[in-house]
Amino acid sequence: MAESFAFEIAGKVLGKLGSATYESISLARGVREGLEKLKLTLAAIRAVVLDAEQQQARTQELSLWLQRFKDACYDVEDLIDEFEIQELRKRVLKRRSTGRKVRHFFSGSNPWAFRIRMSYKIKKANEMLNEIAAEKARFHLTEKRETNVIHRERETYSFVKTSSVIGRDEAKQHLVNFLMDPTDGEDIPVLPIVGIGGIGKTTLAQLVFNAESVKSHFDLRIWVCVTEDFDIKQLMIKIIKSATGMNCKDMNKEELLKVLQDCLNGKRFFMVLDDVWNDDNKKWRELKDLLCGGAQGSRIIVTTRSLDVATITGTMPPYDLEHLSNENCLSLFLKLAFKEGEEKQHDNLVKIGEGIVQKCKGVALAVKTLGSRLRSTRVQHDWELVRDSELVKLKMKENDILPALKLSYDHLPWYLKQCFAFCSVFPKDFEFNPHDLIPLWVANGFLQSPYENEEPEDIGDRYIQELQSRSFFQLVEDDFVYDPVFKMHDLIHDLALSVAQNEVNSCNHYSTGNVRHLWFDLSKQDASPLPNNLGCLRSLFLLDEEGKADSESRIAEVISRSKHLRVLDLAECSFEQLPNNIRYLKQLRCLNLTDIGNIKRLPNSICNLQSLQTLSLDGCREIEELPKDIRYLTSLKTLSLDGCREIEELPKDIRYLTSLTSLRITTKQTRLQENGISCLTSLRTLAFSECVNLEKLFEDIQNLKALRELYIEDCNSLVSLPQGLKYLTALETLFISDCEKLDLTMEELELERKEDGSLRTLGIEGVPKLESLPQWILLGSAKRLQCLSIEDLENLSTLPTWFQHLTSLQILDIGNCPKLSFMPEGMQHLTALQILDIIGCPKLRERCIEETGEDWPKIAHVPDFYCGDLETTSDEE
Repeated sequence: MAESFAFEIAGKVLGKLGSATYESISLARGVREGLEKLKLTLAAIRAVVLDAEQQQARTQELSLWLQRFKDACYDVEDLIDEFEIQELRKRVLKRRSTGRKVRHFFSGSNPWAFRIRMSYKIKKANEMLNEIAAEKARFHLTEKRETNVIHRERETYSFVKTSSVIGRDEAKQHLVNFLMDPTDGEDIPVLPIVGIGGIGKTTLAQLVFNAESVKSHFDLRIWVCVTEDFDIKQLMIKIIKSATGMNCKDMNKEELLKVLQDCLNGKRFFMVLDDVWNDDNKKWRELKDLLCGGAQGSRIIVTTRSLDVATITGTMPPYDLEHLSNENCLSLFLKLAFKEGEEKQHDNLVKIGEGIVQKCKGVALAVKTLGSRLRSTRVQHDWELVRDSELVKLKMKENDILPALKLSYDHLPWYLKQCFAFCSVFPKDFEFNPHDLIPLWVANGFLQSPYENEEPEDIGDRYIQELQSRSFFQLVEDDFVYDPVFKMHDLIHDLALSVAQNEVNSCNHYSTGNVRHLWFDLSKQDASPLPNNLGCLRSLFLLDEEGKADSESRIAEVISRSKHLRVLDLAECSFEQLPNNIRYLKQLRCLNLTDIGNIKRLPNSICNLQSLQTLSLDGCREIEELPKDIRYLTSLKTLSLDGCREIEELPKDIRYLTSLTSLRITTKQTRLQENGISCLTSLRTLAFSECVNLEKLFEDIQNLKALRELYIEDCNSLVSLPQGLKYLTALETLFISDCEKLDLTMEELELERKEDGSLRTLGIEGVPKLESLPQWILLGSAKRLQCLSIEDLENLSTLPTWFQHLTSLQILDIGNCPKLSFMPEGMQHLTALQILDIIGCPKLRERCIEETGEDWPKIAHVPDFYCGDLETTSDEE
């Protein structure tokens, strides 16, 4: 964000100055003229910022000028936010018939005083921007347009010294087997190798390319290092050059085509396309068509960092290159750091080297970078410095690990760059899910969409998928019912820190710059005091897991010094009362109070936060009630009360929170009121958890036309589900768990339901009264359902015959259903089924034994099948 976002930050601010909100606020007397000047000056500076960003390494002065401009943009954005907050307040003042009460509630909002104050701030902002604009002439900058083309000098070749490669024998054999496989389809078989930069994709391809068995098997071997823009003409030239040695630079495309066809015609060739970035399927098909003249048995291997590229190019699942084992990493490190046998004389350095290897986390180029760096020194302090320093603080040469990873970052669209860099605020090995991460991106204004009505949650999901496909996020856990869990590889985290520079700091490692996003642990005894410049903060994550710090006073201090916070995360801190001065965080969008065990209520002043979009109280088991003026949180989109067991009942005014898209609740109520939650027609996610007294849901649930996800968990008094479920045609996920009294027998629904449902994921677990799955539970989605989980159903004895109609089913998970004795007829018709897990079903297991089981013919077509016993843990030490 600090590295190259001045242009985009300025663009975002200019966008706000051109918004509908701006049009209304600029009508105020004395405001329009000042804002128009801001727009013009901001646009004039932004025009040369791209040139400045490209040249900032040239002089420290230019870099500081860019930083000043970015800081000014942030200040202008804060200024515009104040106007937007004022507009939100006006809307609240007009609500319903409670005018006098509301005006008293917002008594600090005087329009005349506000206009004078803002006119002064606009004047100061203009003075600041004018100074910055005057200084830009000194740098002789020129106007430049945005471009996504990445220029680089890297060029790979096919040679590799086999003796220098460690730990890739198994991977090499896998690829050689692919090359020798006699099976051919209509297309040339293509196997992509996928992995983060520096993990060894090119080295592996070189090993295979030079294998003796491969050399003798193919008539022609071709190595091509692919350029970023995937220019077809240049690729043809490279292919011909690799295959024949001919230099065809002066030929046109038609001439090149003839030479290429002559070159490949009737020959069995093996081609490596190394380092492919192109995700344009049309360009790939164009190249593939040019290569169709080869003989049967021709093969292509593609190396790429992107899962999207692998999906486009591959004719089979990609080979996900694993990290080197710690043992292999150490062998490679010692080979590079010492001359042969020399390590035996330096036991102390070898011990330090083991720590350095841990830092590399299985990435070969990182091992090579640090091992080569230490080859010239035997000074213990030099080795300890490398071991104890973050990679971002070690100066890197062009071909070292961080520059190699930086290339992946350079290929990101700018809107992903800021989301990626922001994630460096989390500590290494921190695991997160979209449910937690996306609100943070939303709060900071990172999400943008080319589509007018796309929901922020959908934009965020798309961003996460893109970052995962490009190897920036690693999937840790993927439960098809709950949100997936991700983390960042340590080296990717280092990359994020390096591009974020001084704007993001985590784990009490902060700089003297204008930090925008900070992670700080109050309980660390060796922690330094909080930074002085908290006024610039946009995101603050405070930790006090051990309860050592005086959290309440520290939090009150932080709030008083951090007036521009968009995100305040106090999860797992230890305090009984949230400070009243929370009301001054007017720009706060996201407040996380998860797992604060001592807090019993929130101050009513929290309802002054008109910008608040996300409020999470998950795990606050002592909280007894919500603020009485909660109806005034008109921007609230996510309210999470999961595990708040002491809440007697939801406030009636919750029905006024019509912007809510996600609601997760725990309550002591036996019944939910009509015209309550059902008024929240924007809801996309609704979850009931640990509602131990709840006997029925609200019958008017059919009003929730936008509902996509419904979770009902640990509601042991619930006896039935509402009839209105049949009208939820947008519902994609339904999960019911641990509801011991629930009766799912509602056959009357079955006849009324048409096949117009959208259910994709269905999970039913821990419902002991269930003996057979009713068809109505599909909600008319038999042909759309993709994932089905049925677990801990102790009385389920049969699976229904309608299973054969689940023609889109991809995943079926059956667990701990001891009475289930056979698979239903027609299972062989489920051709889309990819994964079938059967665990803890002893009768069913016997019938599903591979080849010999009675039900084996019904499931033999499933590629990924597992059948086993329940996992048990021993009581023995």
